[in-house]
Amino acid sequence: MPERRTPLYDIHRRTASKMVKGGGDFMYPLSYVSPMEEHKNTRTNVGMQDLSTMGEVDIKGPGAERLVRRLVVNEIVDMEPRQIRYTTMCNPEGGIVDDVTVYKFGDEHFMIITSSGPRKKTARWIADHGVGMSAYANDLTGAIALISVQGPRSRDFLSKITSELDLETLPFFRFGEGVINETKLIISRTGYTGELGYELYTPAEEVAVLWEYLEKEGKAFGLMPYGVAAMQSLRIEKAFPLYGPDINEDITPFHLGLDPWIRFDKRQFIGRDALLRLQDAGLDERWTGLTLEGEVAAKTGDPIYSIADISSFREQMFTGSEAGDEFDPETAGEQVGEVTSSARGYSVDKTLALGFVRTTHSWPGAKLLVAVNGRPTVATVTPTPFFDPQGVRMRARGPRKV
Repeated sequence: MPERRTPLYDIHRRTASKMVKGGGDFMYPLSYVSPMEEHKNTRTNVGMQDLSTMGEVDIKGPGAERLVRRLVVNEIVDMEPRQIRYTTMCNPEGGIVDDVTVYKFGDEHFMIITSSGPRKKTARWIADHGVGMSAYANDLTGAIALISVQGPRSRDFLSKITSELDLETLPFFRFGEGVINETKLIISRTGYTGELGYELYTPAEEVAVLWEYLEKEGKAFGLMPYGVAAMQSLRIEKAFPLYGPDINEDITPFHLGLDPWIRFDKRQFIGRDALLRLQDAGLDERWTGLTLEGEVAAKTGDPIYSIADISSFREQMFTGSEAGDEFDPETAGEQVGEVTSSARGYSVDKTLALGFVRTTHSWPGAKLLVAVNGRPTVATVTPTPFFDPQGVRMRARGPRKV
């Protein structure tokens, strides 16, 4: 597939250290300064990311609510206008077509935000199932750009420059219309970092000017753009799954621990029967958090093994950057899983990984081995999220002066 570019591509080419191809064959900025600095700044001040690779599918018509309700596993009939709800869409076998957020404008008007990688597939899935349901689905992705502004100072910053919308009273997972620098946009209290944050849905033709305006006005609040490397470490600390490495149509919401967002009291939605059968049968593997010994992150697909034996003596490294370090020479047993995502967690100062592990080996505290660059690395099963497990930071109320 040829590379694809967001409306902010030229700005990223000038300012990012490197561009890489990612989900949806888009070119993404890897970082602007360093992933560690961008990560820590987002946790302490304000970070800004281009998320225009995500999809926006507008759904209107008398059957809009009925269509969305059939497509997603969560309930949406009790949603209020300007409310947002996270959910998944499943195929008839219960596999995840995409994990999405549903925006409700009114009973006959919804918008579904798709993941970057499967955006076109998801848009077709929605449109195909809308046939004969008195609902019209329109893929607006090309007309809408999305800027994510995240961090404990994000509300103070955006409140200073936003008119026609009171961000200090905008609740978590709600949205409204506001104006920034004469650009009218939709602002939602959402994000992918685990921090207090907002996402700005902007006309694509005006987003470059808005990005530069936010950079200029945000300097007083410590605003710094961040790339996909920092995004990965931020979302892995929160154990937020990503379509591609963590999610595909062979994975069900149960495997990812997303079953709290399944509403079986709905009489009908795609995949309901298959998910009920899986609920009765139980899982043989689940998405599991791991803390790795050492500073080198694993790669997607790295195997996870049980530990067959641990020697009673310690060996010493004599070469390389770890010369002088001692380690226990563990022996790998059978393969019990596979890494899906991994990164250095700069907020928790640990190397983290997420992967599917057999349920027999996924209990907290269990010791496993991960083959990192071919070298067995000890890993400990760790409860997730690794950072702010109660979600206090992203649900913060009132302005946070730092």
